[in-house]
Amino acid sequence: MMKDNDAASGTDAISARQPHLIQVWDLPVRLFHWLMVISFTGAYLTAEMEDWRLVHVIFGYSMAALVGFRLLWGCFGSRYARFSSFVRGPGAIIAYLRSLAAGRPLHYTGHNPAGGLAILLMLLLTIALAVTGWLLYTERAGDWMEEVHESLANLMLGLVILHVVSVLISSWLHHENLVRAMITGRKRGHDD
Repeated sequence: MMKDNDAASGTDAISARQPHLIQVWDLPVRLFHWLMVISFTGAYLTAEMEDWRLVHVIFGYSMAALVGFRLLWGCFGSRYARFSSFVRGPGAIIAYLRSLAAGRPLHYTGHNPAGGLAILLMLLLTIALAVTGWLLYTERAGDWMEEVHESLANLMLGLVILHVVSVLISSWLHHENLVRAMITGRKRGHDD
């Protein structure tokens, strides 16, 4: 038996059915994820290279375009891509983190509440990075904006590192490879 928390049903159900691999993350979500990985890595690595400024800007604008797509897909996409399936309130996030700290994390077919919060924060940070980057590139702001932009980029890097560590810990505690799931789209769950 596996405790499966499903936002779509709004209930926590204990199911006697054996979980199996099902398609959770669709191709658009997976492409978004890995293109964001490439774009953020590229932007971060080229940030201090003046000769690579245009490449840095292209990576940054790519991230902004990807976030624009993800915001639309989060409203109109497939079941587990929609924000309604993984954006939860503080109570659900705290309950999930407590279960994680106890070594018995609640299982969610899609993103867990902490993952949902991380997604929202990364989307918001990307928007802030795009705006501050645009202000710098078009010379509409002073030198102070460069400090803001760099601080946001470092905050994003910290959040990305926390995300990767959390995925590895969750993979270990849930006995499922979440990195592979973000490549194949398939994850342990129940057909509904």
